[in-house]
Amino acid sequence: MAELAFVDTHFHLHDMKHPTLRYGWLEPDAVHGFLPDTDPLKSQHYFIKDYLAEIRFSNVPKAIHVQAAVNTPDPVDETIWLQAFADETGYPHGIVAECHLARPDAADVLDRHLQYPNVRGIRNFGEGHYLIDDAWRKGFAELGPRNLVSCIDTRVELAPDILDLARTFPDIVICVDHCAIPMARDPESFRQWRAAMDIMAESPNVMMKISGLGMCDPLWTVESIRPYVLGSIEAFGVDRVVFGTNWPVDRMFSSYPDVINAYAAIISGFPRDDQVKMFSGNAERIFRI
Repeated sequence: MAELAFVDTHFHLHDMKHPTLRYGWLEPDAVHGFLPDTDPLKSQHYFIKDYLAEIRFSNVPKAIHVQAAVNTPDPVDETIWLQAFADETGYPHGIVAECHLARPDAADVLDRHLQYPNVRGIRNFGEGHYLIDDAWRKGFAELGPRNLVSCIDTRVELAPDILDLARTFPDIVICVDHCAIPMARDPESFRQWRAAMDIMAESPNVMMKISGLGMCDPLWTVESIRPYVLGSIEAFGVDRVVFGTNWPVDRMFSSYPDVINAYAAIISGFPRDDQVKMFSGNAERIFRI
């Protein structure tokens, strides 16, 4: 069992046989936006019992589910499904749900999500510079009064949009997923990524989620992901980073203990109190779990 308790801030479940939930990215003929082969993920289901089996020796007392259903007519259906698992097993402790923020019914959908006690945040994919779109921001503004975290799947080139969004809505916590997905791993791309980290970190309500680093580095090692872990911490500080596994997506590249042990090895030089913050304390505070 891992020595440090680890709060996983990013994992997914799915059920391809569910009567209303849709997972467009897991359909048999689906092609992922940047992952070359997702066939190993395309099982009929990945339930909470499957996740619990994989974490049982890794000292994971709490975990947060991030929306996985895509193209579902009513995104609240996923929350209902996840809350049932939580009521039965305790996992997930937090739910980051989907809401299409640019739609006129965004506020109503948020209120329906909040009928379920484990909802803590919202994730909404978008195209192009959607983060500065007026209609999307109208819905985004509804997160603040509801104390919901915004988990945002973004890219390095949109760092100025993240900063502008954060400064416009300083009362809303923004948690950037997957280190902003550094696609290329050459030295020049790293330099651009590191500069983008500093841009986003300028606003104190932006947090960085260190996760999913295997997606663009499938043969990753501790040394290959070390610069991205430490670069995130350098930019945001020990109080504004959380860790996640992106399970079961990153299972295509390693085992669950391998990921956590790699993180632990990389931050082993930090004071013990800071290690605890990054592995569990920050997540518990930010997501209120």
